[in-house]
Amino acid sequence: MTQDSARDNTQDGMMAGLTLSLSGRLDPDEVKQIHGELRAFNERFTAPYDLRDLQVTVRDADGALMAGLTGYTNWEWLYVDYLWVHDGRRGGGLGARLLAAAEAEAVKRGCRWSRLYTYDFQAPGFYRKQGYTVWAEMEGYPPGHTQIWLRKALRRDGE
Repeated sequence: MTQDSARDNTQDGMMAGLTLSLSGRLDPDEVKQIHGELRAFNERFTAPYDLRDLQVTVRDADGALMAGLTGYTNWEWLYVDYLWVHDGRRGGGLGARLLAAAEAEAVKRGCRWSRLYTYDFQAPGFYRKQGYTVWAEMEGYPPGHTQIWLRKALRRDGE
């Protein structure tokens, strides 16, 4: 018996009586259980989750969305998931105002840091101007480009 087939037999033994399924669609109930189980495991080693969503928006006089930021806070970190400004409103400071509002709220929630990612064709210079520094880059994602991870201290230790 080769080492590979022995490994396969071990895996088969671990799968006895189980069915592996793959789907291109998420089942909300299963996602909830998966997240809940992992959260319970993590909280045996960490502080409890204090995950709270955060959204900042800017609308024009007619109520049309002109800019927005979504993210969340957890474990003393702000995570900026999306920051978008309407093409016709870029360069006017809306992005900086959205980010500043999110950071201020994060500090009120006890956050000490912020993290986010952007792409080389999006806004890495914008985030650097807001005080963010690069801590990781992933070349080839998306193909031909680079995903750039940035972070920022929102307050110093003891503040």
